[in-house]
Amino acid sequence: MPVQSLARTAAGLAVAGSVLAHAGHALAETGQLGLVADGEDLAAEGFLEPELTKDGWELRFDSILVTLANVTAHQTEPPYDAESGAAIQAVTSVTLVDRPVTIDLLATDENGGVEVATVEAPAGFYNALGWDLVPGEDGASMILIGTATRDGEKVDFRLVTSDAVRHLCGEYVGDERKGILAAGGEAALDATFHLDHLFGRADKPADDAMNTGALGFDPFAAGGEHGFALDGLHVGHVGEGHCHVEAL
Repeated sequence: MPVQSLARTAAGLAVAGSVLAHAGHALAETGQLGLVADGEDLAAEGFLEPELTKDGWELRFDSILVTLANVTAHQTEPPYDAESGAAIQAVTSVTLVDRPVTIDLLATDENGGVEVATVEAPAGFYNALGWDLVPGEDGASMILIGTATRDGEKVDFRLVTSDAVRHLCGEYVGDERKGILAAGGEAALDATFHLDHLFGRADKPADDAMNTGALGFDPFAAGGEHGFALDGLHVGHVGEGHCHVEAL
């Protein structure tokens, strides 16, 4: 599947991005707010010893394609609680991506993520993020292509889902805080994909919640193309921050 030029995509979305600003913001109090898609080390480096899949497979990826739409950053007070499953109630909302855009999570920059879009936005703390994972032009919302190896057996795989899911997320959680935009400054938010929620991890106990809910790789061990469902996997995060996930 062809992947759009990230530079062209970001430029187009910057023009298309719309700002729904709270009336109290002055037009001069703006900065540049960006969106980054991030598959983290397990996407870029693969599932390598000791972080094999829960059933002992080594995975290396050639491409991980995801299609995002309706990405909106929010300033909320009080902070949004993703565990509540409620709608995000914001005082300021900024559209970062409206129409679907397909990104390869392996097309990372020096910071380890993929820049998707940048828009002008009112200054403030964007402590919530909503985004949809939706089918792209070829009908797939997520495609993982690569090679799996275990005990001398090597198989090529192409895993595809067409599921459409909405993510309602609170504040980014990680080594640094994100989403704090000063007037005249720059800030970014992350749509983060945790592949270990799909494949599990051999370096965690078998009864760990991640492994009991993950598919592992054994269902795809025959190689070739396989479909999979996202139901219950909770792959989407904001860094380590959780999201409420619901089917569209």
